[in-house]
Order: sequence, then structure tokens, then C-alpha cells
Amino acid sequence: MKTVGLVGGLGPESTIDYYRSIIDLYQKTVADETYPHIVIDSVDVNRALRLFEANNLSELARYFIASTQRLAGAGSDFALLTANTPHIVFDEVRRCSPLPLISIVEAACDEAKRQGLRTLLLIGTRFTMRASFYHEVFARQGLTIVTPTEEEQAYLHDKYVNELLKGIFLSATREGLLEIIARSAQRHGADGVILGGTELPLILREQSLAGIPLLDTTQIHVRAVVSKMLS
Repeated sequence: MKTVGLVGGLGPESTIDYYRSIIDLYQKTVADETYPHIVIDSVDVNRALRLFEANNLSELARYFIASTQRLAGAGSDFALLTANTPHIVFDEVRRCSPLPLISIVEAACDEAKRQGLRTLLLIGTRFTMRASFYHEVFARQGLTIVTPTEEEQAYLHDKYVNELLKGIFLSATREGLLEIIARSAQRHGADGVILGGTELPLILREQSLAGIPLLDTTQIHVRAVVSKMLS
């Protein structure tokens, strides 16, 4: 069995969800009462956010590369970044990491293609929605990424950073998120929605909204991880 290394803490709530989900899916898959080998290097999400805000992407990449080095030193066979936004620097981290990395974006693209989706609404932090990394990966497979309006993005980012990352999950925020998804998906004719933040599935548990599938990037990533562990 391979050992997975998690670059965690981005934020803590979603890292806990990753840990539990990997164990749960692993045990359902192997059915022999064993547990998977998991190493977590929990980094400082506030430091990462400051680097994002300053657009200091080179330092951000170095921060995550150092985490993969610690995971390698702890015996991990491969690793992943337990968040969407850090994939802004994923290519650089992958080039310099001592470990193979599993991309949440590539895994989400594979799942969207498997479901036959063509136009996908992306929601997450402002950094994720405004960056090109989702667009580029999905475009290679002939899929289109669309995003909410600037005003909607501002609401999403505020709630994400000031509530969800801090483990605050309010019913009013949940309703606000669902309204934006419904409105924006209809505006763009989206046939799927990417929950492009690993805290979003903690407040949006639905698998679909008005018949449109919501792609839980955490669980998609977890399935790719468990498959790699057992390969």
C-alpha cells in the first residue's frame, strides 16, 4: 500500500474532511478492516492567503514545494494539495516536488468528461474564479468554464474567506450560495457546477441543483487518491 501525503491546512476544516473521506473510501474499497497510510503537513492558510493577495506566486510555490519535501521526508509516495486555489501554482510545484502530485483540477475535468458535461460554472475563492488554471485544463478536453458576475464573485469570496475557512457555516450563507449557483448557471446555460473550493461541500451537501450536478472536488480528488494508493 502506498502512503499519501497531504499538503493540508488549506483550510483545516476541509483537511479533516479529506482525512475522514480517504479512510472511509479506502475501507469500503478494500473491505479488510485495514487503514490507509496518511501523512499530513498542515501549513498556515493565512500565510498562503497573504501571498495570494500580494500576487507573490513564486514565494507561494516555494511554500508548497517545501511542504512536499517534508512529506517526502516522512515517507510519502505521492502527494496532493488539499485545496483548489493553490493550483494556481500547481505546475511549478509539480515540477519541483520530490513526489508525484495528483491535481484536483485534472481529476475534476476527468469526472466532468465522464458525466458528459460541456459547460461548467466554477465557484470558489476570487483567486480561483479569476485565474486561468481551470479554464486551461478543461479547454484541453473541449470543455468550457464559466464564472459568476463580479458582484457574485465578491460575495462568494467574502463568505469563503471570512466564514467557511474559519469553520463557520450559516444557513443564510448557504441560501445565498444556492441563489448565485441557480442564477449564474441559468445565465450561462451551464450543465454542471464545480464546487471549486474544498470548504464548499461542507455547506452544500446536495449532489445536484434543479437537475444540474454539483461536482464535489474534494470527493473527486479523494477517489483519485485512493485509486493511486491501491494501484
